[in-house]
Amino acid sequence: MNRDRRYIGAIDQGTTSTRFFVFNRNADVVAMHQVEHRQHYPQPGWVEHDPVEIRDKTYDAISTALRTAGIQARELAAVGITNQRETAVVWNRKTGMPYGHAIVWQDIRTADLCRELAVDGDMWGYKERVGLPVSTYFSGPKVRWMIEHLDGLRADVASGDAVFGNMDTWLIWWLSGGPGKGVFITDVTNAGRTMLMNINTLEWDTGMCERMGVPASMLPEIRSSSEIYGHTDRDGVFGAAVPIAGDLGDQQAALFGQTCFAAGDAKNTYGTGCFLLLNTGDTPVQSMHGLLTTPAYRIGDQPAAYALEGSIAIAGSLVQWIRDNLGLIEHSAQIEDIAREVDDNGGVYFVPAFSGLFAPHWRSDASGIITGLTHYAKRGHLARAVLEACAFQVKDITEAMEKDSNVHLNALKVDGGMTRNALLMQFQADVLAVPVIRPKNMETTVLGAAYAAGLAVGFWDGFGELRSHWGKDRTWTPQMPAGRREELDRGWKKALGKSCC
Repeated sequence: MNRDRRYIGAIDQGTTSTRFFVFNRNADVVAMHQVEHRQHYPQPGWVEHDPVEIRDKTYDAISTALRTAGIQARELAAVGITNQRETAVVWNRKTGMPYGHAIVWQDIRTADLCRELAVDGDMWGYKERVGLPVSTYFSGPKVRWMIEHLDGLRADVASGDAVFGNMDTWLIWWLSGGPGKGVFITDVTNAGRTMLMNINTLEWDTGMCERMGVPASMLPEIRSSSEIYGHTDRDGVFGAAVPIAGDLGDQQAALFGQTCFAAGDAKNTYGTGCFLLLNTGDTPVQSMHGLLTTPAYRIGDQPAAYALEGSIAIAGSLVQWIRDNLGLIEHSAQIEDIAREVDDNGGVYFVPAFSGLFAPHWRSDASGIITGLTHYAKRGHLARAVLEACAFQVKDITEAMEKDSNVHLNALKVDGGMTRNALLMQFQADVLAVPVIRPKNMETTVLGAAYAAGLAVGFWDGFGELRSHWGKDRTWTPQMPAGRREELDRGWKKALGKSCC
């Protein structure tokens, strides 16, 4: 056991900001600092980040958190990282400079390319190998686009000077020394979001690399989610050699932070969108109902755990939309109070298919609609419809998961900002007919990265000790009669049908 150091550090590199946390042995937060970075929208549908800015903001978050808390780097047993998945960076291994901005997971510039890559028009044609549909969401098509469009990149790819990584790889490379010294790795959860890793072997798939037009020479070494990859550079932001020992994509990190270690355990993160993951054990389960098959985590040389994932594009962002575009509320937190002005949705349904319908429907021809409006409808009914849209979408995904896995959900662990909305959480429990459980520690994503790093260096004993840190803050139990639940579900599915052209 490594008991000579007092803390674990963890980086949470997200879509809009980077945070650095320090946890003690009880998994309590003892320090945190957050720094936002800019969003770049050079064309409609394009979303970019400056990777150099994110690197520097990460350094700022680390140094400020440690300085403010009076913690020395030598007191850290290890550092872990969790990151926005699928956001692609390509840089020169000799200079460390990127060839352009990172292409963010939300970016859709590769839509035409993805149609070309589909197998006879079937976007699921590679799922047996990669577990994913061909989509603008994933990193591989983004890298192909950069090779074809960024000045000088194709020549440097040919010479072996150009390399690719998601944000985890980029930051770990710099933290461990950068040009000439940096550790060039990723973990199975991030590699599994590229469309280039074979989910059965957990290695880069040569055939997929050739099909995607991304040479394997550009790719980092795939490692587990919890092991010592290297150490921070003594001349860098930490000023000491701290083991870098945990690496998980953000949604897998949240699953790990929620201690969903057994097959059948599930969590849902309610944020800008919703991300529901179900642990399916040590065998990948191929979805027949529109879900993603993805590595959940791998601890050292143990077998990997897998998950089924359903991603919802519009959840909390719908609340922001009615605030900013309709002016129904002034602050997002007001949505619950307004929704409580009425007892039900009054027959009003809101389908937020602003970019089509994603899992499990995958209907790009769908559009957002509000249906069921009558003279009876009030602002409270619309507010309820906004919240209920989130819960109905989660129900659609859980139904698909149960069909795919033959595992019946017996409870749902939840995290994210929208879980502060008690009305939404109660409605979620009602439509799922299972308890919804919110943990005491809401920082489950970054906590998952800390747990992975801590396990690798013996800071924590194992899953049993990690489970002991998890505690319930509140549980919502189903209260809705089955007949009413079925009536509401029929109304939602009817509204879904109207949203599709």
